[in-house]
Amino acid sequence: MGPSFNEQFDQFGAWRRGFAQQLNALREWLAGQDLLDAAVQERLQRLEAQVRSDKVMVAFVAEFSRGKSELINAIFFAQYGRRLMPASAGRTTMCPAELGWDAEHPPGLRLLPIDTRESPESLGQWRMRGEAWMHHPLDVSNAQQIADTLTKVAEVRKVTVEQARAWGFWHDEDGADNPQRDAHGLVEVPRWRHALINMPHPLLKQGLVILDTPGLNAVGAEPELTVNLIPQAHAVVFVLAADTGVTKSDLSIWRDHVLAQDPVPVDAGQGAGAQAASRLVVLNKIDTLWDSLSSGPQVQAQLRRQREDSAQMLGVAVERVLPVSAQKGLVAKVSGNQPLLQASGLPAFENMLAHGIMGQRQRVLQAAVAANVQQLRQEVERVLNIRRRDLDDQMAELQSLRGKNATVIASMRSRIETEQREFERSTAKIQALRTVHMRMLKALFHQLSSGSLKRELGELKDALEQRGLKLGARKVYAETFERLHIVAERAHSQAADIQAMMSATYKELNAESGFSLQMPPPLLLPDFTDDLRRIEASYTQYLGLGQVLKLSNAAFSQRLIKALAMRLRTVFESAANDVDLWSKSVTAPLDAQLKERKRSFSRRLEAVDRIQHAATGLEERIAEIETSDTQLTAMQTQLACAAAQLLSPLKEYAPASSVPLDITLVA
Repeated sequence: MGPSFNEQFDQFGAWRRGFAQQLNALREWLAGQDLLDAAVQERLQRLEAQVRSDKVMVAFVAEFSRGKSELINAIFFAQYGRRLMPASAGRTTMCPAELGWDAEHPPGLRLLPIDTRESPESLGQWRMRGEAWMHHPLDVSNAQQIADTLTKVAEVRKVTVEQARAWGFWHDEDGADNPQRDAHGLVEVPRWRHALINMPHPLLKQGLVILDTPGLNAVGAEPELTVNLIPQAHAVVFVLAADTGVTKSDLSIWRDHVLAQDPVPVDAGQGAGAQAASRLVVLNKIDTLWDSLSSGPQVQAQLRRQREDSAQMLGVAVERVLPVSAQKGLVAKVSGNQPLLQASGLPAFENMLAHGIMGQRQRVLQAAVAANVQQLRQEVERVLNIRRRDLDDQMAELQSLRGKNATVIASMRSRIETEQREFERSTAKIQALRTVHMRMLKALFHQLSSGSLKRELGELKDALEQRGLKLGARKVYAETFERLHIVAERAHSQAADIQAMMSATYKELNAESGFSLQMPPPLLLPDFTDDLRRIEASYTQYLGLGQVLKLSNAAFSQRLIKALAMRLRTVFESAANDVDLWSKSVTAPLDAQLKERKRSFSRRLEAVDRIQHAATGLEERIAEIETSDTQLTAMQTQLACAAAQLLSPLKEYAPASSVPLDITLVA
């Protein structure tokens, strides 16, 4: 059996730290060689941000009393020697809880009051309003204090049926899932809408985010949870109870909030297999089947039937349904009881989590990093090749002066000055090109702006905010996404126009000014189109006939449209950032050649002046160019080595390892 989830995440964190150090060394080296142009700088910043801030979210989803919180305790927090997340008989997690680490905030628990559901503002908007949250500090050196504080996520309050209905916890059309009324006609609802737990746990500091969700009633009432948070999770762990199997409410959560989502954005080479790998089913509480009246083979046979039945009902491979006793696993880890730990099934689940889900996430990130490192290397090598070409031209020019008299040398200086004036005149054409490029780029950014998105969502917003039943909302929703897909097509078309214009100008400059500009690459926005399709599918569940009554609730409809708008805004902003990087990569070759050409003219004139005033100047300059050529070769070798080190596979890293980038600066 391979390393556990915790061990693999440690290795992943070590790889990210080592990569960040190597990237910083590469940046300093490039700056020292005057190779840090705008496109290269942007690429470096993106790589660093991608690796440093990459988060891995694991969402635990289930009906209440399935043991999610105990499973989280057993996997992530057993080293504390006790439970941290509240986990006891009955319902404990009453509101969604996110566990992560943000160094900008002190350790603590933040709780958003349930009353905020009276406002149409989304969870994302409430996150930015710190004064609305209740803050409770966490003493990271005191496990008892942490556990006592975290019990607050289980707090409830009693409200009237009318209030519960307004908040989404009471549905007249489906009374079976409504909370029970007490003797006074009141019902029990969560005291808090959302919980954010900020802890400097080693795994959380490395970018792990854990999402602990409540049962069906609470999940269904918060559209942003089911259409934003759960779909963005890199892994979804669906928890069942071995003593109950797949119940009606389990199946409802699975179909509506897990199966309907596509939680992991995957690249084209991964396909459905990677999506399936992002979902695991845990058949928890297998210890309820252990009793003295059943033999070991009988218990195993019963457990095998439960796994097969659960797999069939959920439509997954039986290998992805793992039998576990979270409670026994936690006890075994705390007490160091290895036989009990193996019997609990926890190591097998951690292994699947580490190699199936974590391994997949790491492969996706490393593939993205590899593509960016390769592009970074190409952009730097482009500048080195320009320098080498200029050196070759200067070498041929100087060698032609051997044995020539002062008149010939003066004539060459005059020719260089003429070329310099012609080059300076061509800069007017380049400036006109920049003006046109910026105008076209502005139009492209306008397509991807928040104002454009707001206009496209206007009709849907009006339809969902109308009073009463919203029978036509599904049609308006489909028409809205048709327009959004047209926006994506229009963005690609405008980018193609920019590319065609730049390509034509590059050909002209190559012919007239002796440049060596290559045609710019096309803009590719696969994630933009795929994300639009994914969002469209994830929200459709709220617009069917079964949701008509829920949509008639004005507050719910407003929360739904705001959650949709926030998620789409993120996608549009990401596409705009991709366009910005593409635009810089398109213009960077021109900027580099202009810069190198200006430097070349200065050096050529300087060399001729030195030759005119010193008999040995010619041979000295030829020797300098030969040395510079050797240095360029060394720089290309160093660049190749740096790229290879950045692409070092994760398996080469042990926990807490750090491999510095070995680059010797070339003068």
